[in-house]
Amino acid sequence: MHHDTALRTMADHAIAYGQTGLCAGTTVLTLDGEMPVEHLSPGDRIVTRDSGMSVLVGVSCVEVEVAPIRIAAGSLGHTRPDRDMLLPPGTRIHIRDWRAEALFGTATATVPAHRLADGEFVAQQPARNMHLYTLAFDRAHIVYADGLEVATN
Repeated sequence: MHHDTALRTMADHAIAYGQTGLCAGTTVLTLDGEMPVEHLSPGDRIVTRDSGMSVLVGVSCVEVEVAPIRIAAGSLGHTRPDRDMLLPPGTRIHIRDWRAEALFGTATATVPAHRLADGEFVAQQPARNMHLYTLAFDRAHIVYADGLEVATN
């Protein structure tokens, strides 16, 4: 590999790991039921792990090239996620099972999706253009996205 290409590939890889958000099509649990993230708007009442419910202040969307992490249905616990899903590598997942203790030495941990990759059930996928949505609240929360507990920032 040419030196410039190697540097560009490493830089692209580093940037990709920093990408966060929810991919289009991901469902978020609201007080009105599950809604695709792209249908959410300010004022929606989102179910959160830490406070029960929080009002959505804003939603932003960017289209970026990212190598997402695929998480197979049920691979992070019973029905977590409830279907195969994609997440940007930097999106933080809240775990509170044996993985937290085994991997991080704590009862719970909030970690970037790429840190849970095992190459089979949680695996990085080829880069592609994707719409990534960021949810804004009055403060950071943990929301339910496709059944997973996901940190908002």
